[in-house]
Formats: sequence, structure tokens, C-alpha cells
Amino acid sequence: MNSFKGLSGSTLKIIAVITMLMDHVGAGILGRIITMQGIYSGSIYNIYTVMRYTGRLAFPIFCFLLVEGFMHTHDVKKYAIRLFVFALISEIPFDLFVSSRIVDTSAQNVYFTLLIGLICMWACDMSEESERISVGLKPVLEFLIMIAGMYVSYVLRTDYAAIGVVCIMILYWTRFDKKRQIIAGAVSFAWEISASLAFIPIALYNKNRGINLKYFFYAFYPVHLLVIYIICVIMGIAGYEVYNVLPPLW
Repeated sequence: MNSFKGLSGSTLKIIAVITMLMDHVGAGILGRIITMQGIYSGSIYNIYTVMRYTGRLAFPIFCFLLVEGFMHTHDVKKYAIRLFVFALISEIPFDLFVSSRIVDTSAQNVYFTLLIGLICMWACDMSEESERISVGLKPVLEFLIMIAGMYVSYVLRTDYAAIGVVCIMILYWTRFDKKRQIIAGAVSFAWEISASLAFIPIALYNKNRGINLKYFFYAFYPVHLLVIYIICVIMGIAGYEVYNVLPPLW
């Protein structure tokens, strides 16, 4: 019998994708049904609640993998461009999913949050490597970089906004100490019910890449949002906005 050797990066991505799908099916379909019927109890509501709580695991895993990707990429610029391209590709599916509008400036998709987090890490990394900046000034500069990223996320109204950037940076600053990273990460996500549980599979990460399905994971986000929206159109419930569904769970 083979001993358990932990979870690869691709396995973590699969966990994140599955939990994200559960979250978005819950919000996009069940949430709209609940709002349409005005019934906030019973089996549908209970299933919705479980799916949304389970979905809270996805974002912390994506943030952790973003930090891992930044640490191991050979070209941060290409990484950033890739995130930006998929952020643009995902925006219309995201707007349709959220509000049934092709263009909705009230919120931007999570790829923009991840991109801003990546740029903040990139800037901090250049600060750490710079010989022109004094050692004592570097922590202050990195903090200001995070504040700038938070501001941009807030102004653009990206998914998870400023708090998402903070969580990414906490994982970045603790990246060389796995135990401290897990503890700090779990604490930083404690504001969102059940999200800290994501650090259980993260703790089992074995630093192996796993199967190479990079573009599948990138494409899954816009594709599944569009599919959920189409299902809502077929069911006749697309007119209800996702962001107006039970805000405490969002």
C-alpha cells in the first residue's frame, strides 16, 4: 500500500474549481430561485447554504496557488498578462452571471483581484531585491504597495476587493515558513465563515505541480459562469441579480 504523499498543485486546483462551482451554482441558480419565491427556509435554502459555505474554500486556495505560481514562474510579466487576458475574457460572463447585463461596472471578476495581488507581490519582490532601498525602509514601502493595491481593488470594485489583496499579501509575506503561512492565512480569512478550512488541504500541499491542465483551469472560470447564466435564462430566473441574494453569505 502506497503511503499518502500529500496533494499536488493540480489537485488543489481541482478542489478549488469544484468548491467554486458549488458556490456559483448555489448563488446563481438556487439563490435566484430563493429570491424569486421569497422563501428563506426549507430544503432549497439549506442546500443553498451548504453550497455557499463550501464555496468559501475556493478563494483562499486560489490565493495560495497565486503566491506559489509567483514564486516559481520564470516570467512574471507573462503571468500577469495571462491573468489580465482572462480577466478581460471573464468580465462579460461575470456580468451576465451577476446581473444579467452584458456590461455592469458595479463589480469586476476575481481575476482582476488576483492580478492586482500579483502586481503587488511583484513590486514588493523588486523592493526586496533593490540595493538602493535601505533595509529599514523596505517593510514600509511594501506596506504602502499593499495599500495601493487595496485602493485600486476598492475603486475597481473587484471581487473580494481590498480584503482579497490583503489576504494575498499575507500569504506572500509568510511564504518561506509553511506553518506560519497556514496559521496567518487561516486567521486572515476568518472574516468569512468556513473559508479558513481551505488551509487543511493547503497544509497537505506537497509542492509538486501535478498534471498540467493550466489553460483548462483558466478557462473554466468564464465558461462555467456563462453556462450557469444560460441555465438561468432557460429557467426564466436570469432577471434576478446574484449580488442581491442573501448578502451575509456572499
